[in-house]
Amino acid sequence: MKTKVKILNRIASDVRLMFRRPARIQYAALCYRISKKNNLPEVLLITSRDTGRWVIPKGWPMQGRLPHAVAEREAYEEAGVRGTVHAESIGYYMYQKGLSQGLTVPCKVQVYPLEVSDLCKNFPEKGERRLEWVSCAEAAARVAEPGLKKLLREFQPGRSAAHRPEPAKNAQA
Repeated sequence: MKTKVKILNRIASDVRLMFRRPARIQYAALCYRISKKNNLPEVLLITSRDTGRWVIPKGWPMQGRLPHAVAEREAYEEAGVRGTVHAESIGYYMYQKGLSQGLTVPCKVQVYPLEVSDLCKNFPEKGERRLEWVSCAEAAARVAEPGLKKLLREFQPGRSAAHRPEPAKNAQA
């Protein structure tokens, strides 16, 4: 009996693996600035348009654009910020992207730091989202994705090369 259960479990596992979709990739900007009050980093959170949960700007790959350039573009379109995007990712997080009719797909989101230097008055998604500057700890408390929480808790611009890579020289591929 144990052998039959083991075989059935193995078959079920193999079937799940056969139908599992690979994670789709997205690119995100971790928009930050240094607070003038306490000289600590603040990050920009935005709400998603569909559920209103707290997220960071992100989007799908764009033909002809490098990943960090996509993150930079999404930061402008979704949050109206411009600045210096860094070409080196500080890491990634995983989440389940909700699609129409209740379907979900796994997504892997590569995160690129973007030091904000300008806040635009008008941008494509103005009025569709809420935006708030918060501490890294507060941002980590607000977002739902465990991997993003970890990136936010560990983010310390200027403390290590991994968190503050060289600025990107060319945003186009």
